[in-house]
Amino acid sequence: MKPFVFVNVAASVDGKISNERRVQLRISSKEDMERVDKLRAESDAIMVGIGTVLADNPKLTVKSDELRKKRVLEGKPENPLRVVVDSKARIPEDALILNDEAETLLAVSKKADLEKLKKLQEKAMIFVAGEERVDLSELMEFLYHIGVRKLMVEGGGELIASLFREGLVDEIYVYYGNVIIAGKNSPTIADGKSLDEPAELELLEFKKLGGGILTRWRVKRKRFN
Repeated sequence: MKPFVFVNVAASVDGKISNERRVQLRISSKEDMERVDKLRAESDAIMVGIGTVLADNPKLTVKSDELRKKRVLEGKPENPLRVVVDSKARIPEDALILNDEAETLLAVSKKADLEKLKKLQEKAMIFVAGEERVDLSELMEFLYHIGVRKLMVEGGGELIASLFREGLVDEIYVYYGNVIIAGKNSPTIADGKSLDEPAELELLEFKKLGGGILTRWRVKRKRFN
């Protein structure tokens, strides 16, 4: 068993999620940022890869006071569980995602440094799965076991590609901002090693939002490794 997994990403018209320096860029409109906050509030957990943490240092919390209060009234914590996929435990000990505003689960492989994990377990739950890299299927089973039914994935590109490769993505939202970033080495929506065959999608939603375009796609069930 696994949660319902959906990816949410903002990209330039040419499909880039950052530039070659991999710095955080403003791609989303105000309207899209409000939509993303609502999606976070409706999720049980939010997942990112270590690359996103190192590049952006996000909190991954719900920004709206009203949405946080609504979660509490529903018997939920103010913020969803935060999940970091970090095979070698490279996360800095002072990363914002390890603050006490929400619980954090750090998913690592057996290659992670044990001494660092001892320090990190004071700030996060630790889940070990996989030899060299985190076993994403095993992680999904664990998340379902602890009550996660709706998982939001916010990047980065390599994690998104890996999830597609394992057949773990159910839907993907792509917000195309009204910008061009360019750069052959700029990270893309699904980065890293390419799929052996394209993942086939079905368009569910298409609309103008702010200065850009929001699309939502259903992934047709299939593995792509």
